[in-house]
Amino acid sequence: MNETEILQSVISEYKSILVRIGGRTEQPLRIENLIRELCRSHDWTDNGAGTVVSLANDYGVFMLRNALALAIALGKEDGELNF
Repeated sequence: MNETEILQSVISEYKSILVRIGGRTEQPLRIENLIRELCRSHDWTDNGAGTVVSLANDYGVFMLRNALALAIALGKEDGELNF
């Protein structure tokens, strides 16, 4: 799978989680439920899930899309924080 296909797959998986826990893919939702579900169904640690949710909420798509593009260009599969 290339990066675009992987991203589409992950987006689809996360949208299905949002529908399952909140009945929709929009805010508001209980953040702690989302973190718990990421840990349960995607093997995230509490810290990792909390960080991913915080990044999404704090930075949004514009900033993270550019960070993702730069990480791909740099060949950074895993960052220096070792999540």
